[in-house]
Amino acid sequence: MVPPADTGEAADTGGSGPIVYRLAPDCTFEDIEEGTLYHATVNGTVEYGVFVDLSEHVSGLVHDSVLDGDYDVGDELIVELAEIRENGDLAFHEAAPTDPTTAEVTHGDDVGVADLGERVGRAVHIEGEVVSIKQTGGPTLFQIQDGTGVVPCAAFEEAGVRAYPDIEVDDIIRVSGEVETRDGALQVEVDDLARLEEPAATEVRDRLETQLAETAAPADVDPLVEWPAFEPIREELVDVAERLRRAVLEARPIRMRHHADGDGMCASVPVQLALQNFIAEVHEDAEAPRHLFRRLPSKAPFYEMEDVTRDLNYSLEDRERHGQKLPLLLMLDNGSTEEDTPAYRALAQYDIPVVVVDHHHPDPDAVEPLVNAHVNPYLHGEDYRVTTGMMCVELARMIDPSLSESLEHVPAVAGLSDRSEADAMDDYLALAREAGYEESDLRDIGEALDYAAHWLRYDSGDALIEDTLNLGDDAERHAELVDFLSSRAERDVERQVADALAHIDHELLANDAHLYRVDVDEYAHRFIYPAPGKTTGEIHDRKVEETGDPVITIGYGPDFAVLRSDGVRLDIPQMVTELTEELPGAGVSGGGHLVVGSIKFVPGAREAVLDALVEKMGEAELDEALTSTPAE
Repeated sequence: MVPPADTGEAADTGGSGPIVYRLAPDCTFEDIEEGTLYHATVNGTVEYGVFVDLSEHVSGLVHDSVLDGDYDVGDELIVELAEIRENGDLAFHEAAPTDPTTAEVTHGDDVGVADLGERVGRAVHIEGEVVSIKQTGGPTLFQIQDGTGVVPCAAFEEAGVRAYPDIEVDDIIRVSGEVETRDGALQVEVDDLARLEEPAATEVRDRLETQLAETAAPADVDPLVEWPAFEPIREELVDVAERLRRAVLEARPIRMRHHADGDGMCASVPVQLALQNFIAEVHEDAEAPRHLFRRLPSKAPFYEMEDVTRDLNYSLEDRERHGQKLPLLLMLDNGSTEEDTPAYRALAQYDIPVVVVDHHHPDPDAVEPLVNAHVNPYLHGEDYRVTTGMMCVELARMIDPSLSESLEHVPAVAGLSDRSEADAMDDYLALAREAGYEESDLRDIGEALDYAAHWLRYDSGDALIEDTLNLGDDAERHAELVDFLSSRAERDVERQVADALAHIDHELLANDAHLYRVDVDEYAHRFIYPAPGKTTGEIHDRKVEETGDPVITIGYGPDFAVLRSDGVRLDIPQMVTELTEELPGAGVSGGGHLVVGSIKFVPGAREAVLDALVEKMGEAELDEALTSTPAE
C-alpha cells in the first residue's frame, strides 16, 4: 500500500490540526492506509451503522458502536480507517479532529509515456492527444501520444463495444489507469478517460507541442564524407528527418515508394531501418513498426496512377478497420517530374502529405505546389551524380545515428549502381574499403540488388534485400547470397546481350557521336532478366569500352525507348518537352538525367519519334565531363 501522504497534495484549509485526506474519484485500495483520517460520504444506512464512500472504488462500514451522530445518505463526515480485513472489507470509526487540514489524494503518478517502463503494476495519469482509436473484439484501444512517445490504453465497456464513445482522434485527454505488460509490451488499463476542457486543453496541447518538437529533432551527425556540394542538400534533409520523426510520434503511418533499382534500394532500406527503429523506440505497441511503415517498390520512373490508387485504397481501409490516420507518402529516387503530378493530385483529395527525395531532373514548378518537401540536387546547382542513395544514407543517420557504422558502404553501392561520377565517389569508395569492401564487392552487391529487384517485382523483399546489402545479422550468408545472385545476373546478362548484339544498327551522328540502336522487343528475350533498360545499359557499356568515343545507345520497343549516353550532353527532359510540342498526337512523355532516361509514345508514332529523337541527338553537345572512360 502507498501511504496517502506520499500520493496527495495538501490543500491548506487554515487548520493546524491533523491531516484529513480527500480521495479523488479514481482512487483505489492502493491509496489508503490503516490509522489514517479520510473525508467520507454516506451511501447507505442500516440498523447496525452506515456505509460510506471514500471514492468510487473505496467503500466500507462505520459500525453504530463507533458512530456518534445520525446520518442520512449524502451526508459527509470524517472517518478513521480502523482495519483492512483479510476479505477486503473496510472498517471505519467516526472521527472528530480539531482544526483539521485537508489534503487531496490523487490515484497514481502524473507521468510521461517515456517513463512508463518504471511503473509497471502501478497507477498512473497521462495527459496527451488521442492519435488513433481501434475497436477490438474486446476492449477499445486508444493510442495516446504525449510528445515523448505513444502508448496503447485499453478501455473496456463490454466485449466489442466502444468505450468512451464521445472521445475522438485529436482530442486532448487525461487518462488514469494501471500500467501492465501485454505480449511483452506496455499498455495502460484504463480506469478513467476524460476530454480536457479549455483552458486546460490548450495548456496541455502547447506543452505537448514543445515536447514533440524536442523529441522529433533529428540527430546532429557529421556526414560520412566531406563534400561541400552536399551541404545545402543536407540542410533540407534535416527538415525531412524531422518531418518523418514527427509523423512517427503522431502515429501517422508512412508509405515509402521508391524506384526498384540499386540506387532506389540503397536509398530506401537504410531509411526503412531507421524509421522502424525509431517507431520501436517511441511506441509501446510491439506491432507498431509493422503497422506504421511499408516500403513499396515502383517499376516505373514515376508515381503511376495504378500505384497511387492502390495506396489510397489500402490507406482508407486501414483507417476504417484499424482507426489509423491517413499516411505520409515518402517518395525516394522518384517523384520529381510532371508525370508524378496526377498521382499527387489524387492524394491531395485526402490531404495526404508528400515528401520527395530524388535525383532525377525535376519539374519544380509542376511538383512543388503539390508536395510538402522536395529535396533534389538539381535545385542546388548539382545533378544526378548526387544519388538518392547517398542522400538517404545521411537521412537515415539523422533519424537513427546508431546505424552509421553499418551503412558506411551503402553510398558507394548506390553510386556505382547509378554510374555516378560525383566528386565524392573516391571518398565513398575509400570509406567502403575501410569497412572491408573492395570495389568489386560493391559492384557485385549492386548487381545482386538489381537481380533481386527484377524477380521481386512489386514485393519489398525486406529480409532478402537487407541480407544482400549486409544490413542483416549474418555476414557469411550475405557473402554467399551476393555471390549467388550476382553470378546468376552476370550469366543472364551475357546470354541476353549476346543475342541482341547481332541485331544492333550503328551510325555516326553529325556531332561525331556513335549511335547504336536495337529493337529490344524483337531481339531480346521477354519477361526474363535483364529487362529492356538493363539490356540497353549493358550494350551501351560494351560499346563505350569498345570505341572509347562518345556513344549514345537506344533500346526501343513498340511504345518506348530507353536512352543511354556517354560523353554527350543529352538533356532528355528538354528533348521530351520539345518532342511533345513538335509531334502532337504522338503521346510523348518521359524524362531522366543528362545521360540516362526513357520516353514513351503511341506505337503508331514510333518511327517519327525515333527519327526526331536521333536528329536532336546529332545536335547535342559533346562533353568530356560526362564520359565514363578516362582520357588517354
